Amino acid sequence: MTVLETRRLGTKPPTVTRLGLGLAALGRPGYINVGHGADLGPEKSVEVMRANAHALLDEAWAAGVRYFDAARSYGLAEEFLGSWLAERGYATAVGSKWGYTYTANWRTDAEQHEVKDHTRPTLLRQWPETLAALRRTPNIYLIHSATLETGVLDDLAVLTRLAELAASGVRVGLSLSGPAQADTLRRALNVRIDGINPLSVVQATWNLLEPSTGAALAEAHAAGWGVVVKEAVANGRLTARATLPQGVTDLCARLNTTPDALALAAALAQPWADTVLSGATTKQQLHSNLSALNLKLGPEELDALQDVQQAPATYWQERAGMAWN
Repeated sequence: MTVLETRRLGTKPPTVTRLGLGLAALGRPGYINVGHGADLGPEKSVEVMRANAHALLDEAWAAGVRYFDAARSYGLAEEFLGSWLAERGYATAVGSKWGYTYTANWRTDAEQHEVKDHTRPTLLRQWPETLAALRRTPNIYLIHSATLETGVLDDLAVLTRLAELAASGVRVGLSLSGPAQADTLRRALNVRIDGINPLSVVQATWNLLEPSTGAALAEAHAAGWGVVVKEAVANGRLTARATLPQGVTDLCARLNTTPDALALAAALAQPWADTVLSGATTKQQLHSNLSALNLKLGPEELDALQDVQQAPATYWQERAGMAWN
């Protein structure tokens, strides 16, 4: 059994491995990752996908991964994870999210795959759904893709319920999306309910193409928050399947590594990052991702990669245009 380096999530439990596994691509037949449909193969029934998810979770567990991330909108990801944990008898740190409802009905060609709603009725409905699917209480529970526009960070009814969950021992917080991630996080850092901020975890997109939230994540880390990095390989745009920036190609050749490992290693090198999520769908991808843990990037390598970043608006516009497959 492999033992991976661990770190406390901010200043409080749980302890997590530096690399975790996100189930966004494992729990539903359609997703925006480059090549996702091909990774799953032609048969995408619930039974086949459950077996595939369990097999990859077994592989991750054997490799030492001890943090797993799901969400209500990831199809049956919570159920796949919960049934796997129950069958194996494993105890590990688990995170999930509320605020999106999965609506694709197991179709890859659905007109709408998920519906966003950050109101209290959705929170009250989805919390017990998460408990039932996971067959346990998650360690971490996040507002899914919180933005200033939804008003969730000013919704006293929602924040009061989240404060109740935090008082019960659940780490509550938010995940981020879009070009204004940093603004949303800084607003979240200043939330107060009866003088206390119930939020203490952030999951954000940070990668070589879109590093704009780095300074805000450092502020969250300094405030004792747990920091989880998602989309470090930019939904496949920083893998061998994509047309890569020359700077990434050159450094991969010099370090004899893969683009995904380089991208994950860059995220792991950030001092504020507690855990970085792999979004692997296959065992090959998982082990390529895991090789990032042995790739130590210094200031010279990180400086050389700064030229590949995009303007946030450009990055998020391109992401929004990625096809579900």
